[in-house]
Amino acid sequence: MSAHCMLTGARPGFGNRISHSHRRTPRRFDPNIQSKRYWLPSEGRYVRLRLSAKGIRTVDAIGVEAAVARVRARGARV
Repeated sequence: MSAHCMLTGARPGFGNRISHSHRRTPRRFDPNIQSKRYWLPSEGRYVRLRLSAKGIRTVDAIGVEAAVARVRARGARV
């Protein structure tokens, strides 16, 4: 599964690892992706979302119903 957040769309960033001798080699900055299960009262079931840590805080702030609506608006299947 690719490392991206279903809600915020956070994806890996790319850059360089820089050694002590200042040689550069490619590296990847992955977002902090967590798999979290939420109860969706309108459908009477649990939904599992792959969210970044910021996405989890967003769900806490706006509520699970609004968050699932945003995820579906992005085109993801929930």
